[in-house]
Amino acid sequence: MAPPPASTTMTRLYEATLPRVRRGPERMSRRVQREERPLRPYEVMIILDPSQEEDVIRATIDRSTGIISAGGGNPGRVDRWGKRRFAYELNHRWEGYYVLIEASAEPATMDEVSRMLTLSDAVIRHKVIRLPLVATRARSAAAATASSNSGPDGPGAKES
Repeated sequence: MAPPPASTTMTRLYEATLPRVRRGPERMSRRVQREERPLRPYEVMIILDPSQEEDVIRATIDRSTGIISAGGGNPGRVDRWGKRRFAYELNHRWEGYYVLIEASAEPATMDEVSRMLTLSDAVIRHKVIRLPLVATRARSAAAATASSNSGPDGPGAKES
């Protein structure tokens, strides 16, 4: 009797050692499910041309917060610092109108905000900064203690 061909022997060897791969509907459903990630915290510093009218400045800020909202983010606090003098000349200007926007969003949304600010003629400079989660938690904890202290029984309450 002749031994079986080598290819059959090799196939039997590998069939015994390799695990079987299941390719059923269970596997497909796992691939479709997405993990919900929390939004990342950002700060956006914008320096606008102070010679622009207030409507143009407001429209630029509204457009930025609108892009964040449309991208599923949360535009938080908007601080308008007003006109400030530069330490050095910047694009032949010595003053700028500063705006700080705190937001939580996905990275792709903030890339779109940065792109819009780059293309805007009213913007002199801008910077999008991703905040570390440690700083964000510390800031929210400080805000929570400040709000609890300013309640009816806090240090600002009058004693009767």
